[in-house]
Amino acid sequence: MKLSLVGAGGFRTPLVYRALLHDHEEGRVDEVRLFDTSEHRLTSMMKVLTKQAEGVPDAPRLVPCSDLGSAVDGTDFIFSAIRVGGLKGRALDERIGLDLGVIGQETVGAGGISYALRTIPVAMDMAKTIRERAPHAWTINFTNPAGVITQAMARELGERVIGICDSPVGLARHVLEAVDAHPGAEVDIDYLGLNHLGWLRGLTVDGHDVLPTVLADPQLIETFEEGKLFGAEWIQTLGSIPNEYLYYYYYTREQLLADRASASPRGAYLEKQQTDFYDCFHHEVADPFALWEKTRLDREETYMATNRESAGGFERSGSDLESGGYDRVALALMRAIARDEKAQLILNVPNRGIIGDLDDDDIIEVPCIVDRDGPHARRVPDLPNHARPLVRGVKNVEHHEIEAATSRSRTAALRAFAEHPLVDSINVARLLLEEYTHQIPELNYLG
Repeated sequence: MKLSLVGAGGFRTPLVYRALLHDHEEGRVDEVRLFDTSEHRLTSMMKVLTKQAEGVPDAPRLVPCSDLGSAVDGTDFIFSAIRVGGLKGRALDERIGLDLGVIGQETVGAGGISYALRTIPVAMDMAKTIRERAPHAWTINFTNPAGVITQAMARELGERVIGICDSPVGLARHVLEAVDAHPGAEVDIDYLGLNHLGWLRGLTVDGHDVLPTVLADPQLIETFEEGKLFGAEWIQTLGSIPNEYLYYYYYTREQLLADRASASPRGAYLEKQQTDFYDCFHHEVADPFALWEKTRLDREETYMATNRESAGGFERSGSDLESGGYDRVALALMRAIARDEKAQLILNVPNRGIIGDLDDDDIIEVPCIVDRDGPHARRVPDLPNHARPLVRGVKNVEHHEIEAATSRSRTAALRAFAEHPLVDSINVARLLLEEYTHQIPELNYLG
């Protein structure tokens, strides 16, 4: 089976390859094609992967490709993890937002809008190439903002593009660890929302929903990361456990203060860290994989650090520092389709009436049963009333982003900024659009 990695020069590529190296079953991926617009990053990552594969006799063959067409031609699965504008763009997303007094995070608020507006045109061009060169392939999208990028690519690929994220799985794992669920337990998850905007409403372990027990115990709630972030009182008020990214919406003022007080905002920090990492490969590196692992650990330790600081300060758990999660979701998804092995996964797929306020083709994040025909969204209960306005508002913003990107409409882009729940002024929305289009070349198409 052949897998194509688009954006293969990205830092997280070894996580995907790690999952493939641990898979020795029949029908496994035996060839990995790698494509990236940066030759240096791709060459550097090839050195990391080659070292990573040492000692694995049946390691999937690595095939670097010089163009997207040859990378996807005749492949079975395509994994997309591109970053249009690079980490410099991410740092600008964050800084411009903060300078204008709003959240600039790469998937939430103003930064996420900027990132979407420059990524959608590239993702849709990629989808057209996939449709022409690999019409029977399944595309697994991890490119952020994952929900809207998946929705844009679906215009070309239909239901053969599936979005994935590791946040819902991580949330469920935290709660399972809190209740000491045994490793072999049969688990069923009730989760619903959009990407980075969902709620855990039920968690059944061997036929018994453990979530009511968790919600009844404030001390137990505050033993895991989301409980520490949101606090037991708010989680009990909601009657569900929010995805960690909802912190930006529920504690906007505290998060904004923490971001503005940070000596090194996340985007700027990662830009420097990743630049230093790839610069090492301009010279001989004794152990490329060890260098990557050291850099990865530092990256994981500082993940969402300002969120934790604004919530009172606490360290990430040891299991979270292992990194990954989405790589295991991707492998389970490929196995289920290729081998017709039923799997239950939380995926980004078309709504089809599950959330009553949204269109059928809107991409939502929901538990799915996956088989050879792809994912089948489960009919879970609709959103509670408290979640509806936020989900509807953010989805409207995504509609404006797609309209702006596909029609080069500056008006639609302004609507996206102006209507976002974390942008509190029309004047600020205008300034955001002006600054992003002025400072980020990939947004020049908006005039």
